Amino acid sequence: MATETVTLDGETDWPGFRQAARGLLARGVPPEAVVWHTQVSAASDLFAAGPSPPMAVQAEAGAPVVAVPPAFITLCETVLLHSDPGRFGLLYRLLWRLSHEPALRHDPLDADRVRAQHMAQAVRRDMHKMKAFVRFRTLAQEPDEAAPMHVAWFEPSHHIVEAVAPFFVRRFTQMRWAILTPERSVEWDGEALQFGPGALKQDAPPADAGEALWLTYYRNIFNPARLKLAMMQKEMPRRYWRNLPEAGLISPLAASAMARSGRMIDTPATTPRRRIAPLVPIVPREALPATTLEQLKAATDRCRECPIGLHATQAVFGEGPVQAALMVVGEQPGDQEDLRGRPFVGPAGQLFDRAIARLGWPREQLWVTNAVKHFKFELRGKRRIHKTPSQQEAAACLHWLEEEIALVRPQALIALGATAARALLGRPVAVMRERGQWHRSPRGEPVLVTLHPSALLRGDPAHHEEAYAAWLGDLALASELALRSGTGSAAARSSRPDSAS
Repeated sequence: MATETVTLDGETDWPGFRQAARGLLARGVPPEAVVWHTQVSAASDLFAAGPSPPMAVQAEAGAPVVAVPPAFITLCETVLLHSDPGRFGLLYRLLWRLSHEPALRHDPLDADRVRAQHMAQAVRRDMHKMKAFVRFRTLAQEPDEAAPMHVAWFEPSHHIVEAVAPFFVRRFTQMRWAILTPERSVEWDGEALQFGPGALKQDAPPADAGEALWLTYYRNIFNPARLKLAMMQKEMPRRYWRNLPEAGLISPLAASAMARSGRMIDTPATTPRRRIAPLVPIVPREALPATTLEQLKAATDRCRECPIGLHATQAVFGEGPVQAALMVVGEQPGDQEDLRGRPFVGPAGQLFDRAIARLGWPREQLWVTNAVKHFKFELRGKRRIHKTPSQQEAAACLHWLEEEIALVRPQALIALGATAARALLGRPVAVMRERGQWHRSPRGEPVLVTLHPSALLRGDPAHHEEAYAAWLGDLALASELALRSGTGSAAARSSRPDSAS
C-alpha cells in the first residue's frame, strides 16, 4: 500500500488538517496509509512590527464536505492543541471510522474516542492552569513608551498559547503585556496580538516590588486551619511551582500550620460588639416593677428570657397615645425597626402607612406594637434576614405584650398575622380562614384578625392589587375605633364591636 505524507504548517494548523483530511477521505485513503508531519512557520520576531505571514497547507483543494457530528469538530479543535505527535493520525482515524462505521458515534467506550476525550481534557486543564498561574512582572518603562510592558514566563504542556491569548486580552485590555513560553510567545500592544517564536526563561524579567507586595498579601491571607496539602497539590501541581512566586512560601507556611492552628484555638473567643451599646446594666425583671409605659419599655430592652434579645440591637417597644382606642399588633420588629428602635418603619410598615392613609386613619391616634419585642434574624453574607420566632420565644415575650395592653387599655386590637393572633387569642389561628372577623381574647378585648403586610409583599405581584383591596376591607372593619381620639372617654368605650365571638 502506497503511503501518503501530509505536511501541516505548524503544530496547531487546524484549517490545514481539516482540508487535508477531507481530501484524503474523498479519495478513500485509509488512516494507516497516511503519515502526518508539521513544519515550523517562519515566524516574525515577537516584538517586531507587522503581522505574521499567512499559513500555507500542502493538501487537497476542493475536497467535498464530510458530514460529522458538531461535537466531533469541537473535539478535533481541542485535541489538535495536544502535544502528542500521534494526534493527527488519531483524529483522521476517527474521521475515517465515523464515515465507515455509523454506530461509532453512539459508542462512548470506543478506545479511540476515549483516548481523544482524555487528550481534550488534558488540553482544557492546561489552558485553565495557564489562566490561573501566569504571573506578570513589569519592565522598566522607556522614555518613548506610553505605558510599561508587563512580561510573564509560563511553561505549558501543550500548544495552547494562541487559544488562551484572547482570555488575557479581555482581562488586561488596557495593559501592554507579553507571555513567553519555550515554543511560542505572544504580545499585546493594546490594539493587536502578535505571535512569535519561543523564548528562554532568562528572557523574562526578575522579581520586582509588585511581586514582594503580592507575597506579603499571600502570607497574610494564609489560613492554617484550612490547609489541605493534597487538595492544593491537585489544583496547583508541583510542576508549576518553579514559576510561581508564592510557591516558596508554601513549605514554611505548611510546616507552621499546626502550631498556628493551636494558637488560634487557644485564643479566647471575642464577643461581638452591639451596634447600640446598652446604656445601663441588665438587671433582673423582678427589680423593675413596671407601672408606666416608660418603665415597661426600659424593662423590655433588658429582657433575656429568650435568645433573641442577646443578638438584637435593641428592643422595639410600641408607640402611640396612652389609652388609644385601637392597638395594632404585628409579629416582631424587622431590620429597619431594630436599627431605628421604632415599630413598623420598614417595607411592611410603609405598606401599613399607605393602607391607613387610604382609610383616613391618623397613625398618631393608633398604638402600634409587636407581639415579640426583639428582631430575630439569620445572617446571609452581610444581610440580616427575618426569621419567624418560635412558639417558645413568642410565649416568653407574651407577658410584655399583656402588660403593654394593660397600661394602654385599648378598646379593641388588630392582630396582623398568625404570631400576633395566637398571642392575643391564646390559641392557634388559621389567618386565611379567620381573617376579617372579630374575635374575643381571653382577657375580654375584641380582636380583629387579618394578614400581616409582609404577606402582601411576598405575594404574587399579579394579584397584588386584589390582595391589597381585600386587606383594606379587613382593616376597614375597625375604622370607627381608629378615628376616635384615644381619650379613653366613656362614650368611646361604649362602642366596642358587638359581633366579637
